[in-house]
Amino acid sequence: MLVLFVWLAQRAANWVMEESDLLKASIGLRPGLLIGLLAAYSAMIALPFVPGVELGVALLMVEGAAVAPLVYLATVVGLLVAFVAGQSIPYGALHRTLSDLHLRRAGDLVARLAPLDRDQRLALLRARLPAPLATLMDGHRHLALAVLVNLPGNSVLGGGGGILLLAGLTRLFRLAAVALTVALAVAPVPILVWLFDLKLAL
Repeated sequence: MLVLFVWLAQRAANWVMEESDLLKASIGLRPGLLIGLLAAYSAMIALPFVPGVELGVALLMVEGAAVAPLVYLATVVGLLVAFVAGQSIPYGALHRTLSDLHLRRAGDLVARLAPLDRDQRLALLRARLPAPLATLMDGHRHLALAVLVNLPGNSVLGGGGGILLLAGLTRLFRLAAVALTVALAVAPVPILVWLFDLKLAL
C-alpha cells in the first residue's frame, strides 16, 4: 500500500507539473474544466508531499481575480480535510502500520501518546522538541501552525497537507481554531490577487 501511495503521489506530481505548464499558456478555462481543476487542486493539497500548490498558482496566473476566491476556498477545504483525516486516524492502527514499516521510534512515540490525555500529550511532545519550538507549542501552537503552512520550502515537511495531517494526529488542536488559523494563513495571496485584479507571474 505504501509503494502504491508513493507511485500515485508521483503520478499526481507529474500531472500537476504538466497541467501547470498548460495553464500558463492558456488564455482562459471552460467552467467545467475550471471546477474539475479546483477539485483536483483541493484534493492534492491535502496529500502530504504532493505539490498541489503549483496547480493553484497556475489557476491564479490564468484566471486572476475571477478565480481567486475559489482557489482560496479550495485551499482551505483541502487543508482542513488533511487535518480531519489526521484526527480520525486511530492511534492503534497507526502504531501497527508504523511497526509493519519498521519505523520503531515513530511507532513507540505513538504508543506512548495513545493513553495520554491532552495535557500529558502536550507535555510529552514539548519534551521532545528543541527549546524554541517547545515554547511555541506551549502558548502559540496556532501561530506556529500558520507559520509552518506559509514557510518557504515546507514541502520537506510534507507541505501544507502533511503539516495539517500531523497537527490532527497530535489531537492538540480544535477544528474551529484550526479552521480560523488556516483561513487567515492562506488568505494574503488570494486577497491581493482579488483586490488588485492581478494575474500571478512566475
